[in-house]
Amino acid sequence: MAVLVAGCVSLGLWQWNKYAVKTALQTELDQRSRDALIAMPHRPASADFLRYRHVELAGEFEPAQQILIDNRVDPATERAGYHVVTPLKLAGSDMRVLVNRGWVPAAADHRVLPEIATPAGPVTLTGIATVPPSKFFTLAPPAAGWQPVWQNLDLARYAAAAPWPLQPVVVELDPAAPHGYARAWPRPDERADKHLSYALQWFGFAASSIGIWLFFLLRRPRHP
Repeated sequence: MAVLVAGCVSLGLWQWNKYAVKTALQTELDQRSRDALIAMPHRPASADFLRYRHVELAGEFEPAQQILIDNRVDPATERAGYHVVTPLKLAGSDMRVLVNRGWVPAAADHRVLPEIATPAGPVTLTGIATVPPSKFFTLAPPAAGWQPVWQNLDLARYAAAAPWPLQPVVVELDPAAPHGYARAWPRPDERADKHLSYALQWFGFAASSIGIWLFFLLRRPRHP
């Protein structure tokens, strides 16, 4: 009984922690994204400072180092495709920042990549600075050399391959900003309610197990 209850409580706390983390991130996004628009720094900044800030970018896209993030699904159509991630060189600086310009559909033949239109010359954009996850499930290790299609947006891998300084965030382009594609960015608290439901279920299993055990432990045997 002790092992059973401890296991249920442990699983409940695991789900509760996932719920708490997601809701905390959503609260941070809601608060920071409502703050005044800030210019993306030209010097290296910390990811904690930039995370979920509403930022403005002025510079030029560099499509030669553009990548497509594979296996991304458009919520509106449920079609498979890619996220288009293009580095932008900040005006008057050597600093770059990656810009997620949104979703494009994949061709039936995955060997045929979509044609991505990227403007030449100066642009001014706005978006939300996000910190992509650093742990991934990959089907195979990345191939050597620069690849146009990546399984995941591995910022550390990109920074190691890039020949210039890179800010530690990816800017998700505002829905109304130009030079982007389909944009329906997921919320940090997506599916958080399910984690809460699972946590309450596991706590309920623990309480029920204790109740059943006490019932049989304390029940007095009937004498004829």
